Amino acid sequence: MPNPQARSTKLDLRLTPEAKARLSAAAWERHQSVGQFVLSSALERADETLADRRHFGLNAERWSAFMAALEMPPRALPRLERLLREPTPFDPPDSA
Repeated sequence: MPNPQARSTKLDLRLTPEAKARLSAAAWERHQSVGQFVLSSALERADETLADRRHFGLNAERWSAFMAALEMPPRALPRLERLLREPTPFDPPDSA
């Protein structure tokens, strides 16, 4: 049975000899291959970068304000309402 997590995509990098030496030394310290070290480090950094787009924390006061804002009725946006009433190129032609 094939492994759904099997690696099937390759990523090539060009780097300086100094950068390669630093990565090799760090990988050796962690008892990993350079590829394993680079992949795990890059994925950790990706998770950090994306975390604020997926999760956010609020104290009790800000949470209450956030929930109150969600429960408020939407405010009127006349220009947006007018825009949504205008015909678009995708509407069928008038049959008049």
